[in-house]
Amino acid sequence: MLLRLHESAENGSMPVITKYVNGEDASVKGAFSLGTSLTFNVKCPRRLGASAIVLRINRDGDSYRDISLSFVAFNGGIDEYETTLSLDRELCGGEDGLFYYEFLFVRGYETLFTSSVNNVDFRLCDYSEDKFRLLVYSPDFKTPDWFHGGTMYQIFTDRFFCGKGEVGTRNDVIMNSDWQSGVKQYAEYPGAPVANNEFFGGNLWGIAEKLDYLKSLGVTVIYLNPIFEAYSSHKYDTGDYMKVDAMFGGEKALENLIAKAKEKGIRLILDGVFNHTGSDSVYFNRYGKYNSVGAYQSKDSEYKDWYFFKEFPDSYECWWNIEILPKLNPECVACRDFLCNKGGVAEKYMKMGVGGWRLDVADELSNDFLDILRDTVKNASDGEGIIIGEVWENAADKIAYGKRRRYFRGKQLDSVMNYPVRNGILAFVNEGDAETLYNVLTELYSSYPEPVCHSLMNSLGTHDTERILSVLGDKDILELTNEELSIHKMNPTQVKKAVAKLKVASTLQYTVFGVPSVYYGDEAGLEGGHDPFCRQPFPWGKENTELTEHYRKLGEIRKENSVFADGRFKVVAFTKGFIAYERYNEDENILVVANVGKSSKGCGIGCEVVDLLTGKIYKNNLSVAPGTAMILKLV
Repeated sequence: MLLRLHESAENGSMPVITKYVNGEDASVKGAFSLGTSLTFNVKCPRRLGASAIVLRINRDGDSYRDISLSFVAFNGGIDEYETTLSLDRELCGGEDGLFYYEFLFVRGYETLFTSSVNNVDFRLCDYSEDKFRLLVYSPDFKTPDWFHGGTMYQIFTDRFFCGKGEVGTRNDVIMNSDWQSGVKQYAEYPGAPVANNEFFGGNLWGIAEKLDYLKSLGVTVIYLNPIFEAYSSHKYDTGDYMKVDAMFGGEKALENLIAKAKEKGIRLILDGVFNHTGSDSVYFNRYGKYNSVGAYQSKDSEYKDWYFFKEFPDSYECWWNIEILPKLNPECVACRDFLCNKGGVAEKYMKMGVGGWRLDVADELSNDFLDILRDTVKNASDGEGIIIGEVWENAADKIAYGKRRRYFRGKQLDSVMNYPVRNGILAFVNEGDAETLYNVLTELYSSYPEPVCHSLMNSLGTHDTERILSVLGDKDILELTNEELSIHKMNPTQVKKAVAKLKVASTLQYTVFGVPSVYYGDEAGLEGGHDPFCRQPFPWGKENTELTEHYRKLGEIRKENSVFADGRFKVVAFTKGFIAYERYNEDENILVVANVGKSSKGCGIGCEVVDLLTGKIYKNNLSVAPGTAMILKLV
């Protein structure tokens, strides 16, 4: 539809490597289902002097094997070689797995090796360096169709809306009814102890009352930060997994929200904090508040083996050495069964009607834990439940705690939080670094199975990051002390610039492969630094309406164009401050262009298109103004 990236070996000395599946070009992919017949075609300029081309490949952890490519043609100074791999018997032995490969160009006494840049593009080196990744996954692996093409909205329940409905009260909390003046309780410095018992009164009843607002944004799935009974306002210190916190309205409020959301075509995803509990919990019970014999209280406790004691009872492993968050043992059968097996926590809430789970710190959950959890979630939902892991890097070949993870081979996760794409978008919008964004998008799209690509949780901000508006508009946000952050606000000029940047960033977030996830209030212009200042109450009545309307439009565009649910993805052009990519399927072709440079970017399109953001029609040529993005569809 527009400019194409250089794809030819003509007039150069670089070979071109193309992958084919069933005769179709699959060069931008590097993950295939077991049983696929994969053909590698290499067009090599004769001036490179290669007398043979070899594919060197190995299963992760195993020794390599060499496969010589067959010479098939010579045309216009280009030698063409080819080989076909059967991703079952010949290579995989009938098992899914992770493989690494490279191509060797033999030139007499010298051999050149491919060095992968982003799992698609490559350099030639005189030594073996970065190999390509090939992920072979289970042929029955699929992710829920209902999630594809949707829009996610993340809610920190206490800070969203105070709804009318019965809620519990406590005498050990600080209630703050001032939703406009920010969070008053914070640590002296990041990592210092803090009570985290300041509450603003938001509850599950309130979310139900705001479903029409969420529907207007195009929201199809709500991700709730933890809602189980816990001492803190953030609820990552679980007290009782089997109870919904009374201050949020308890189980009755959750059932009401599930039912009301279903009427609006919205599903709920819960936060599964299964790698640690609170020290103030049924299971640990350090302070004796629960009617149980906790692991801290007795070596004979039924929960003793759920935790890692160094020296009983006061020395135990904690998450990030935070004493109030004792670490769970995922290898403890009783603990694992309670959380993720039949009759346990995960099944209970799936049967109540939730749509799935976001797993906190997925890297700390064992393979056995994830295998069992997936079976339970899928069985309890007729295969419709979704499992999203908190993984901050490329999850295709992630090594965590010295072990290779197998998240995406079909038996564990459906998706992950896509922090790499956040980093890529920020590099582009803040610095004009289109190359980094291109490499991030290319690597992820080529690394993950197609069902995963349709399901990635694409966030610009979460409860663990600074507010996206502040990141885009306030260069000092990372340097301020907690005391300074508690009162800090951007000036109007900074806000205006940040809003313009966020419009571009969110347009990219909503149109790349995966599902956009909006952190509550980002669409309303909330500012804030790191935790807890990224967890301000929603500014009802004081929203930035320009931003809100922009997000409404993006949600509408996703809903009306199926290409965002199942369409393929390809970057077609990028230069400093500019990027263009296509989303396409059999029915639609959409081009997204973004320009964060200082001058307009002219594009020859050779057809008639409409910008879905503005409704303007362009014929043959268009100019992309600086600091803008466009979503172009064939008229």
